[in-house]
Amino acid sequence: MKTKLVQVAACLFLLICFCGTAHAQTEVPADFGAKGALKDDSITLDEALVYAIQDEYLAQARYDAVIGKFGSIRPFSNIKAAEQQHISALVTLFQKYDKQIPEDNAKQYVSAPGTLKEAFNEGVQAEIDNIAMYDKLKTIPSLPQDVKMVFTQLGNASKNHLRAFQRGAGRN
Repeated sequence: MKTKLVQVAACLFLLICFCGTAHAQTEVPADFGAKGALKDDSITLDEALVYAIQDEYLAQARYDAVIGKFGSIRPFSNIKAAEQQHISALVTLFQKYDKQIPEDNAKQYVSAPGTLKEAFNEGVQAEIDNIAMYDKLKTIPSLPQDVKMVFTQLGNASKNHLRAFQRGAGRN
């Protein structure tokens, strides 16, 4: 009887380990979103649009995960809605310049943080990276004025998001 219990416990342990790794977060690729834009030395308009929308997809997926774990709390719920507006603004540019809109596959790179404090800290870092990305993208030579304007607006919005996450990190 004791041997059977040990075997069942071992099987359950392996099952839990296997299932846990099957859903583990994959690290964001080095050439995706802000991470990719910040290390790329020569960015075209097409690449700038792709990096920007990938980073907005990533932010929305990150805040979805936080809301899924901790509930519809502010500022995550507000900023998630803002990220959708950012995506819409970028989609308009993709359409205007007749560029293919990348698939939103960002959820595969995101998992919910363990604590609300971690969620706020991750939000702070994500917005810092997002702002740096837009600052860099705005300097692309011969960038169309409307694209530069959208990048400026999105970067400015991210500064507001950053302040909200910094306040939250200070409280938690």
